[in-house]
Amino acid sequence: MTNPQILDLLRCEVVPAIGCTEPIAVALCVARAKELLGCEPDAITVHLSKNVYKNALAVGIPNTGMTGLPIAIALGATVGKSEYLLEVLRDATPEAVAYAKDYMLRVPAQIHINYEAPSILYIHAEVRKGDQTAEATIMDEHTKFVVAQQPREATQPAEGTEPCEATQLASGLNLRRVYDFAMEVDTNDIAFLKEGAEMNTAAAETSFADQYGHGLGRLLRPTSNSDSGLVSNSVNALFGNSLFTKIISYTCGACDARMSGAMVQVMSNSGSGNQGISCSIPVYLYAKENNCSEEQTLRALALSNLTVIYIKQSLGRLSALCGCVVAATGSAAGITYLMGGNYEEITYAIKNMIANISGMICDGAKPGCALKVTSGVATAIFSAYLAMQHSFADSTEGIVEDDIDRTIRNLTRIGHDGMQVTDDLILDIMTHKQ
Repeated sequence: MTNPQILDLLRCEVVPAIGCTEPIAVALCVARAKELLGCEPDAITVHLSKNVYKNALAVGIPNTGMTGLPIAIALGATVGKSEYLLEVLRDATPEAVAYAKDYMLRVPAQIHINYEAPSILYIHAEVRKGDQTAEATIMDEHTKFVVAQQPREATQPAEGTEPCEATQLASGLNLRRVYDFAMEVDTNDIAFLKEGAEMNTAAAETSFADQYGHGLGRLLRPTSNSDSGLVSNSVNALFGNSLFTKIISYTCGACDARMSGAMVQVMSNSGSGNQGISCSIPVYLYAKENNCSEEQTLRALALSNLTVIYIKQSLGRLSALCGCVVAATGSAAGITYLMGGNYEEITYAIKNMIANISGMICDGAKPGCALKVTSGVATAIFSAYLAMQHSFADSTEGIVEDDIDRTIRNLTRIGHDGMQVTDDLILDIMTHKQ
């Protein structure tokens, strides 16, 4: 019988998004403040937690050909609609972008890092027109407004942007509950997961048509007809026309497009499009290429997505650990299930992932995220195959324990508690390059 709370959690955390979610959340916050002001502002100030700033510093903004916060803020103030949530820039047409670029020069935003922010995910926007001001604050989740204040009015919650109550359930999850839900849920209730995987796969195909980011997905594509000449030929000769190569090329291709500012919609997971890409495309393509049934595909996608949600709830929305690798852990679980694995083999696959690349740092959203996606997804496939051979890291190895939930908690403790100094150092390096 389907657990309605877990289903609500899945629906809350797996949602469409356009663009990298940190600058998009900043645009969302500015858009909401602008709407409360009631007119286009002539001054904008934003205060951001260090992790939001880190992830918004160098990533492409959809349909603009530009990177970073200034253009995202300008679009939020001119064309953004808060009702669209993580698709706040849905209406960023070429004409709207041209206007926003001019507006950005006329009304340069003041951007500040709040090192004492009350949350690792914190965005505060204040907008002004003459002597009138309005403000909005997002905290903890990318669409969770905790302050929305109109001129001369008391603080009030933003309409239609209340946090998902189901997220509170996640603290009571464990891997067994995740697995049981995925095996028992009515597949009609999770059809949206396959739609999301198809959406993410379409984003990858966008990247094959042009040069985005480092072009890794396009380069690795086994059937590529690109004009990369000898390089393309040597890549195909090395990797071959294999499912392994296809999975990697599509997954990192979607990331290539998204991180470079392509106007593509993706299905996100736990507030991250790259996480949604990394936990859906590998599972979906493996199922498709192996002629798995509709039911098997949907259950594998549910297992993958919910595993990521479970891990992220104790790791946090943003951290010094790369979220793409965490999301690839979900793919390892989903692919193991599609290979015929049961709960035991799935725990083995997750242990293999945690024993391998769990220390990969997050140094901000950028085109290079595709390289990390590639590492995570390749390791997920290796981990699944090893798990099916009952070969796995055990409690004698590093942070792995016999209990899978304690093993996961060891990983998230390192990312959430143990790497605070690392996070500060990463940002210091990023903001003081010579």
